[in-house]
Amino acid sequence: MPFRFTPAMQKRLNRRLVHMLHNALHHFPELQGQTITVGYTRAHLGAAVREQCLIRLRARKVSYNTIGHELTHLVQGQNGIPEGEKQCDIWTLARSPLFCDEAPTYLRLPARVRLHWPAFAYAVRALCLRALEIRKTHQQYIRWLEQELLELSRRSAGSAASQLSLFEAAGQENPEAG
Repeated sequence: MPFRFTPAMQKRLNRRLVHMLHNALHHFPELQGQTITVGYTRAHLGAAVREQCLIRLRARKVSYNTIGHELTHLVQGQNGIPEGEKQCDIWTLARSPLFCDEAPTYLRLPARVRLHWPAFAYAVRALCLRALEIRKTHQQYIRWLEQELLELSRRSAGSAASQLSLFEAAGQENPEAG
């Protein structure tokens, strides 16, 4: 069994969480063969202690993004994954589309992107993958990424405004308004 649950988590454990943990672990070959202790937290979305191979999660309303983020903390320092929360967000999103179910916590996202996360999730993931390529030759890859996220938000605002003006020009109401 790749997971060991603390007594506090065992009291709150549910099938959904166990299923999500196993699905997420498939994307972390570096952790195969290790036993990961899963504890409970109420204070945060999650936490990790790499030295103890321990993650803490909420048992309810947990997302794949949070699970992936905490598992990424366990492998930071390996395979070129640097320390840091923003770095952890970037590597988590880049690792698999599975982890795009919720917006990342630490990466600076424009309000439009955060508010409409499902519409932007895969574009943000693509930018994270590109940022990791840029990192190979430029240190400021996080700054580059956050600037690209702003541009993504601006472009989407522009396309929404142009759609609205097309409806107005045609004398129709915007079908998405409402």
